[in-house]
Amino acid sequence: MPAKPIPDGYHSITPFMTVRDAAHAIDFYKQAFGAKERGVMKGPDGKVMHAELLIGDSIVMLSDEFPEFGALSPLSTGGAGMGLHIYVEDVDSAFDRAVNAGATVEMPIGDMFWGDRYGKLRDPFGQKWSMATHTADLSAEDMKRGMDEAMAKMPVQKSA
Repeated sequence: MPAKPIPDGYHSITPFMTVRDAAHAIDFYKQAFGAKERGVMKGPDGKVMHAELLIGDSIVMLSDEFPEFGALSPLSTGGAGMGLHIYVEDVDSAFDRAVNAGATVEMPIGDMFWGDRYGKLRDPFGQKWSMATHTADLSAEDMKRGMDEAMAKMPVQKSA
């Protein structure tokens, strides 16, 4: 039987993160997001060459930094060019668990105009995460009205 183009358990997109101190990151993701370890491959020096974690029904891959191959974490490059989003049953308790594990709040949990209860975090490894519980199915018109109301309440930014 031929191999499946997308193996069981994977989705079309699988995030891959490069982190500094992958072993510590794996422990953090277990504690903060309830990740389950699917496998870890270490090199001869003990650094994590490839790891897979299951968070909810999705796989996240990660490795240690390998500067010699251009694999650098946000802590080395000065910022994350991507973020990871997790839908959970109870965003308030999941968010609190992540903060208690060491994540930094970038945007507190709140009810959003698009029908999610939503907040943003940065983990100790520089990765950006958003978490949400979907609370309402809204029409495009309702979302547009909600967005317009939210934008009207935002302070005007003055250019320099």
